[in-house]
Amino acid sequence: MSDAHPAAARINVWTELRIATPPRISISIAPNLTTLAVIADALAGRRRGLPDGWRRTVQEGVGPRGREAARPLAVPGYSVVPDSVVPRTLDEDLSVRAQVEMLRDTAPEALIGDLEQAFGPDDLPVHWRSAAEKPRQWLSGYASALTDVWNTTEPLWRRAGPLLDREIRRVGVATVRGGPELLLGTLTERIRYGERGLLISDVEAGSFELGDRRIVLLPMLAGKDAVIVRLDDPDAVFIAYPLPGAETLWRWPAATAEDELTALIGPVRAELLGLLGRPMTMSMLATKAKIAPSSITYHCDRLDAAKLIVRVRRGREVWIGRTERAEELLELFRR
Repeated sequence: MSDAHPAAARINVWTELRIATPPRISISIAPNLTTLAVIADALAGRRRGLPDGWRRTVQEGVGPRGREAARPLAVPGYSVVPDSVVPRTLDEDLSVRAQVEMLRDTAPEALIGDLEQAFGPDDLPVHWRSAAEKPRQWLSGYASALTDVWNTTEPLWRRAGPLLDREIRRVGVATVRGGPELLLGTLTERIRYGERGLLISDVEAGSFELGDRRIVLLPMLAGKDAVIVRLDDPDAVFIAYPLPGAETLWRWPAATAEDELTALIGPVRAELLGLLGRPMTMSMLATKAKIAPSSITYHCDRLDAAKLIVRVRRGREVWIGRTERAEELLELFRR
Protein backbone atom coordinates (compact mmCIF):
# COMPACT_ATOMS: atom_id res chain seq x y z
CA MET A 1 0.00 0.00 0.00
CA SER A 2 1.40 3.37 -0.96
CA ASP A 3 0.62 6.47 1.04
CA ALA A 4 1.41 9.35 -1.32
CA HIS A 5 2.98 12.37 0.35
CA PRO A 6 2.16 15.97 -0.68
CA ALA A 7 5.84 16.89 -0.76
CA ALA A 8 6.19 14.60 -3.75
CA ALA A 9 4.52 17.17 -6.00
CA ARG A 10 7.31 19.60 -5.25
CA ILE A 11 10.05 17.22 -6.38
CA ASN A 12 8.17 15.74 -9.36
CA VAL A 13 8.34 12.12 -8.24
CA TRP A 14 5.47 10.17 -9.73
CA THR A 15 4.10 6.67 -9.73
CA GLU A 16 2.61 5.74 -13.08
CA LEU A 17 -0.42 3.54 -13.68
CA ARG A 18 -0.54 2.73 -17.40
CA ILE A 19 -4.06 2.37 -18.81
CA ALA A 20 -4.38 0.90 -22.32
CA THR A 21 -8.18 0.61 -22.59
CA PRO A 22 -11.08 2.44 -20.89
CA PRO A 23 -11.05 1.15 -17.31
CA ARG A 24 -13.90 -0.39 -15.35
CA ILE A 25 -14.55 1.83 -12.33
CA SER A 26 -16.53 1.18 -9.17
CA ILE A 27 -16.84 2.99 -5.84
CA SER A 28 -16.67 1.59 -2.31
CA ILE A 29 -18.04 3.43 0.71
CA ALA A 30 -16.15 2.27 3.79
CA PRO A 31 -14.52 4.32 6.55
CA ASN A 32 -11.36 2.29 7.09
CA LEU A 33 -9.01 4.35 4.97
CA THR A 34 -10.41 7.52 6.50
CA THR A 35 -9.06 6.36 9.86
CA LEU A 36 -5.68 5.53 8.30
CA ALA A 37 -5.45 8.95 6.63
CA VAL A 38 -6.42 10.73 9.84
CA ILE A 39 -3.87 8.72 11.85
CA ALA A 40 -1.11 9.59 9.39
CA ASP A 41 -2.02 13.27 9.45
CA ALA A 42 -2.82 13.82 13.12
CA LEU A 43 -0.57 11.29 14.85
CA ALA A 44 2.29 10.53 12.49
CA GLY A 45 2.94 14.10 11.41
CA ARG A 46 2.30 13.69 7.71
CA ARG A 47 0.33 16.89 7.19
CA ARG A 48 -2.20 16.68 4.34
CA GLY A 49 -4.64 19.46 4.98
CA LEU A 50 -6.62 18.20 7.96
CA PRO A 51 -7.91 21.31 9.78
CA ASP A 52 -5.91 22.15 12.89
CA GLY A 53 -8.96 21.91 15.14
CA TRP A 54 -9.72 18.37 14.07
CA ARG A 55 -6.07 17.42 14.24
CA ARG A 56 -5.92 18.57 17.87
CA THR A 57 -9.17 16.79 18.70
CA VAL A 58 -7.80 13.53 17.33
CA GLN A 59 -4.49 13.95 19.14
CA GLU A 60 -6.23 14.56 22.45
CA GLY A 61 -8.34 11.44 22.03
CA VAL A 62 -5.52 8.95 21.41
CA GLY A 63 -3.54 7.34 24.19
CA PRO A 64 0.27 6.98 24.38
CA ARG A 65 0.32 3.42 23.00
CA GLY A 66 -1.63 4.46 19.93
CA ARG A 67 0.58 7.49 19.28
CA GLU A 68 3.71 5.37 19.57
CA ALA A 69 2.37 2.74 17.14
CA ALA A 70 1.51 5.44 14.57
CA ARG A 71 5.02 6.90 14.36
CA PRO A 72 6.40 4.62 11.59
CA LEU A 73 3.63 5.63 9.20
CA ALA A 74 5.10 8.98 8.20
CA VAL A 75 8.87 8.67 8.18
CA PRO A 76 10.22 10.90 5.36
CA GLY A 77 11.21 9.11 2.17
CA TYR A 78 8.90 6.11 2.57
CA SER A 79 5.42 5.70 1.12
CA VAL A 80 5.02 1.93 1.50
CA VAL A 81 3.35 0.46 4.59
CA PRO A 82 2.84 -3.22 5.46
CA ASP A 83 -0.50 -4.80 4.65
CA SER A 84 -1.30 -5.20 8.36
CA VAL A 85 -1.83 -1.43 8.52
CA VAL A 86 -4.67 -1.35 5.97
CA PRO A 87 -7.98 -3.24 5.75
CA ARG A 88 -7.62 -6.74 4.32
CA THR A 89 -10.72 -6.34 2.10
CA LEU A 90 -10.76 -2.78 0.84
CA ASP A 91 -13.69 -3.27 -1.53
CA GLU A 92 -16.07 -4.78 1.03
CA ASP A 93 -18.06 -3.21 3.83
CA LEU A 94 -15.58 -3.95 6.59
CA SER A 95 -16.32 -1.83 9.64
CA VAL A 96 -13.54 -0.15 11.57
CA ARG A 97 -14.39 -2.16 14.66
CA ALA A 98 -14.19 -5.38 12.64
CA GLN A 99 -10.78 -4.30 11.38
CA VAL A 100 -9.67 -3.62 14.96
CA GLU A 101 -10.69 -7.12 15.99
CA MET A 102 -8.79 -8.55 13.02
CA LEU A 103 -5.70 -6.64 14.11
CA ARG A 104 -5.98 -7.91 17.67
CA ASP A 105 -6.27 -11.46 16.33
CA THR A 106 -3.34 -11.12 13.90
CA ALA A 107 -0.48 -13.46 14.70
CA PRO A 108 2.84 -11.69 15.36
CA GLU A 109 4.41 -13.82 12.63
CA ALA A 110 1.94 -12.39 10.12
CA LEU A 111 3.08 -8.82 10.83
CA ILE A 112 6.71 -9.82 10.43
CA GLY A 113 5.82 -11.52 7.13
CA ASP A 114 4.05 -8.34 5.94
CA LEU A 115 7.10 -6.25 6.82
CA GLU A 116 9.41 -8.60 4.94
CA GLN A 117 7.09 -8.59 1.93
CA ALA A 118 6.97 -4.78 1.92
CA PHE A 119 10.65 -4.08 2.50
CA GLY A 120 12.56 -7.33 1.96
CA PRO A 121 13.81 -9.77 4.61
CA ASP A 122 17.24 -8.18 5.00
CA ASP A 123 16.51 -4.48 4.55
CA LEU A 124 13.92 -3.53 7.18
CA PRO A 125 13.84 0.26 7.66
CA VAL A 126 14.88 1.52 11.08
CA HIS A 127 11.46 2.97 11.83
CA TRP A 128 9.78 -0.46 11.55
CA ARG A 129 12.33 -2.42 13.58
CA SER A 130 10.63 -1.84 16.93
CA ALA A 131 7.40 -3.27 15.48
CA ALA A 132 9.31 -6.31 14.20
CA GLU A 133 10.96 -6.78 17.59
CA LYS A 134 7.65 -6.54 19.49
CA PRO A 135 4.97 -7.33 16.91
CA ARG A 136 2.20 -8.19 19.37
CA GLN A 137 2.75 -4.93 21.24
CA TRP A 138 2.71 -2.92 18.01
CA LEU A 139 -0.48 -4.60 16.75
CA SER A 140 -2.21 -3.87 20.06
CA GLY A 141 -1.05 -0.24 20.00
CA TYR A 142 -2.16 0.31 16.43
CA ALA A 143 -5.55 -1.28 17.17
CA SER A 144 -5.90 1.17 20.06
CA ALA A 145 -5.05 4.09 17.77
CA LEU A 146 -7.69 2.99 15.26
CA THR A 147 -10.29 2.68 18.01
CA ASP A 148 -9.54 6.09 19.50
CA VAL A 149 -9.47 7.84 16.13
CA TRP A 150 -12.72 6.22 15.05
CA ASN A 151 -14.44 7.28 18.28
CA THR A 152 -13.65 10.86 17.29
CA THR A 153 -14.31 10.51 13.56
CA GLU A 154 -17.42 8.32 13.46
CA PRO A 155 -19.90 11.19 14.04
CA LEU A 156 -18.32 13.07 11.14
CA TRP A 157 -18.59 9.98 8.92
CA ARG A 158 -22.29 9.69 9.72
CA ARG A 159 -22.80 13.35 8.83
CA ALA A 160 -21.08 12.75 5.49
CA GLY A 161 -23.93 10.56 4.20
CA PRO A 162 -25.35 13.11 1.73
CA LEU A 163 -21.88 13.91 0.36
CA LEU A 164 -21.09 10.22 -0.06
CA ASP A 165 -24.40 9.67 -1.86
CA ARG A 166 -23.59 12.56 -4.18
CA GLU A 167 -20.17 11.09 -4.92
CA ILE A 168 -21.71 7.71 -5.73
CA ARG A 169 -23.95 9.44 -8.28
CA ARG A 170 -21.03 11.40 -9.74
CA VAL A 171 -18.95 8.26 -10.25
CA GLY A 172 -21.93 6.39 -11.66
CA VAL A 173 -22.73 9.10 -14.21
CA ALA A 174 -19.10 9.29 -15.37
CA THR A 175 -18.95 5.51 -15.73
CA VAL A 176 -22.21 5.24 -17.68
CA ARG A 177 -21.39 8.13 -19.97
CA GLY A 178 -17.96 6.76 -20.74
CA GLY A 179 -15.81 9.51 -19.30
CA PRO A 180 -13.52 7.73 -16.83
CA GLU A 181 -10.51 9.83 -17.77
CA LEU A 182 -12.40 13.00 -16.84
CA LEU A 183 -13.45 11.46 -13.53
CA LEU A 184 -9.99 10.15 -12.59
CA GLY A 185 -8.41 13.46 -13.44
CA THR A 186 -10.63 15.32 -10.99
CA LEU A 187 -10.15 13.20 -7.85
CA THR A 188 -7.37 15.34 -6.40
CA GLU A 189 -4.52 17.60 -7.46
CA ARG A 190 -2.17 14.71 -6.56
CA ILE A 191 -3.47 12.59 -9.44
CA ARG A 192 -3.19 13.52 -13.11
CA TYR A 193 -4.58 11.78 -16.15
CA GLY A 194 -2.05 11.76 -18.98
CA GLU A 195 -1.72 10.17 -22.38
CA ARG A 196 -0.71 6.78 -20.97
CA GLY A 197 -2.80 6.74 -17.83
CA LEU A 198 -2.55 8.05 -14.28
CA LEU A 199 0.34 9.87 -12.65
CA ILE A 200 0.19 9.80 -8.85
CA SER A 201 2.49 12.01 -6.80
CA ASP A 202 4.59 9.90 -4.47
CA VAL A 203 7.90 9.80 -2.62
CA GLU A 204 8.99 6.66 -4.45
CA ALA A 205 8.70 6.39 -8.21
CA GLY A 206 7.08 3.31 -9.70
CA SER A 207 5.33 1.97 -12.77
CA PHE A 208 2.33 -0.38 -12.97
CA GLU A 209 0.05 -1.75 -15.70
CA LEU A 210 -3.69 -1.70 -15.07
CA GLY A 211 -4.29 -4.53 -17.52
CA ASP A 212 -7.81 -5.92 -17.21
CA ARG A 213 -8.14 -5.03 -13.54
CA ARG A 214 -10.87 -2.72 -12.36
CA ILE A 215 -10.31 0.53 -10.45
CA VAL A 216 -12.02 0.86 -7.07
CA LEU A 217 -12.44 4.42 -5.78
CA LEU A 218 -12.66 5.00 -2.02
CA PRO A 219 -13.62 8.53 -0.92
CA MET A 220 -12.14 9.55 2.45
CA LEU A 221 -12.88 12.21 5.04
CA ALA A 222 -9.33 13.51 5.00
CA GLY A 223 -7.28 16.58 4.20
CA LYS A 224 -7.24 17.83 0.63
CA ASP A 225 -3.76 16.39 0.01
CA ALA A 226 -4.46 12.85 1.24
CA VAL A 227 -4.03 10.05 -1.30
CA ILE A 228 -3.68 6.33 -0.54
CA VAL A 229 -3.28 3.79 -3.34
CA ARG A 230 -2.79 0.08 -3.79
CA LEU A 231 -1.54 -0.67 -7.28
CA ASP A 232 -0.16 -4.19 -6.94
CA ASP A 233 -3.30 -6.12 -6.00
CA PRO A 234 -3.94 -8.84 -8.64
CA ASP A 235 -7.69 -8.19 -8.79
CA ALA A 236 -8.08 -4.42 -8.63
CA VAL A 237 -6.40 -1.05 -8.23
CA PHE A 238 -7.55 0.86 -5.15
CA ILE A 239 -7.44 4.66 -5.03
CA ALA A 240 -8.51 6.52 -1.89
CA TYR A 241 -8.97 10.28 -2.27
CA PRO A 242 -10.56 13.22 -0.39
CA LEU A 243 -14.35 13.23 -0.54
CA PRO A 244 -15.46 16.32 -2.50
CA GLY A 245 -17.15 18.81 -0.20
CA ALA A 246 -15.70 17.30 2.99
CA GLU A 247 -14.39 20.70 4.04
CA THR A 248 -17.98 21.71 4.82
CA LEU A 249 -18.09 19.09 7.59
CA TRP A 250 -15.07 20.22 9.59
CA ARG A 251 -16.92 23.02 11.35
CA TRP A 252 -19.57 22.01 13.86
CA PRO A 253 -22.10 23.25 14.50
CA ALA A 254 -22.99 25.87 11.92
CA ALA A 255 -24.02 29.18 13.42
CA THR A 256 -27.72 28.81 12.60
CA ALA A 257 -27.83 25.24 13.88
CA GLU A 258 -26.02 26.28 17.06
CA ASP A 259 -28.48 29.11 17.64
CA GLU A 260 -31.47 26.82 17.18
CA LEU A 261 -30.08 24.11 19.45
CA THR A 262 -29.15 26.72 22.05
CA ALA A 263 -32.70 28.03 22.04
CA LEU A 264 -33.97 24.53 22.70
CA ILE A 265 -31.71 23.27 25.50
CA GLY A 266 -29.70 26.32 26.55
CA PRO A 267 -26.22 27.56 25.59
CA VAL A 268 -24.24 25.57 28.19
CA ARG A 269 -25.90 22.25 27.49
CA ALA A 270 -25.69 22.81 23.73
CA GLU A 271 -21.95 23.40 24.10
CA LEU A 272 -21.53 20.29 26.26
CA LEU A 273 -23.31 18.11 23.72
CA GLY A 274 -21.12 19.57 20.98
CA LEU A 275 -17.96 18.78 22.94
CA LEU A 276 -18.99 15.17 23.53
CA GLY A 277 -18.05 14.01 20.06
CA ARG A 278 -16.11 11.33 21.93
CA PRO A 279 -16.64 10.12 25.51
CA MET A 280 -14.97 12.18 28.25
CA THR A 281 -14.63 12.10 31.99
CA MET A 282 -16.40 14.75 34.05
CA SER A 283 -13.09 16.49 34.71
CA MET A 284 -12.11 16.44 31.04
CA LEU A 285 -15.46 17.93 30.06
CA ALA A 286 -15.20 20.63 32.75
CA THR A 287 -11.74 21.58 31.46
CA LYS A 288 -12.87 21.66 27.82
CA ALA A 289 -15.94 23.76 28.60
CA LYS A 290 -14.09 25.94 31.14
CA ILE A 291 -16.89 25.33 33.64
CA ALA A 292 -16.65 24.55 37.35
CA PRO A 293 -17.12 20.82 38.20
CA SER A 294 -20.18 21.61 40.30
CA SER A 295 -21.85 23.32 37.35
CA ILE A 296 -20.91 20.45 35.02
CA THR A 297 -22.67 18.04 37.37
CA TYR A 298 -25.83 20.15 37.37
CA HIS A 299 -25.99 20.44 33.58
CA CYS A 300 -25.15 16.76 33.07
CA ASP A 301 -28.00 15.87 35.44
CA ARG A 302 -30.37 17.81 33.18
CA LEU A 303 -28.97 16.20 30.01
CA ASP A 304 -29.20 12.78 31.65
CA ALA A 305 -32.83 13.41 32.60
CA ALA A 306 -33.52 14.26 28.95
CA LYS A 307 -31.82 11.00 27.89
CA LEU A 308 -29.22 12.93 25.86
CA ILE A 309 -26.16 11.55 27.68
CA VAL A 310 -25.18 8.35 29.43
CA ARG A 311 -22.82 8.20 32.40
CA VAL A 312 -20.66 5.16 33.16
CA ARG A 313 -18.41 4.77 36.19
CA ARG A 314 -15.00 3.21 35.56
CA GLY A 315 -13.03 3.00 38.76
CA ARG A 316 -12.90 6.47 40.23
CA GLU A 317 -13.85 8.23 37.01
CA VAL A 318 -17.30 8.88 35.56
CA TRP A 319 -17.29 8.82 31.74
CA ILE A 320 -19.94 10.66 29.74
CA GLY A 321 -21.08 9.97 26.20
CA ARG A 322 -23.89 11.07 23.91
CA THR A 323 -26.89 8.79 23.50
CA GLU A 324 -28.45 7.78 20.20
CA ARG A 325 -31.25 10.20 20.98
CA ALA A 326 -28.70 13.02 21.27
CA GLU A 327 -27.13 12.06 17.95
CA GLU A 328 -30.55 12.19 16.30
CA LEU A 329 -31.20 15.60 17.82
CA LEU A 330 -27.86 16.96 16.65
CA GLU A 331 -28.38 15.53 13.19
CA LEU A 332 -31.75 17.28 12.99
CA PHE A 333 -30.12 20.68 13.59
CA ARG A 334 -27.24 19.98 11.18
CA ARG A 335 -29.58 19.66 8.22
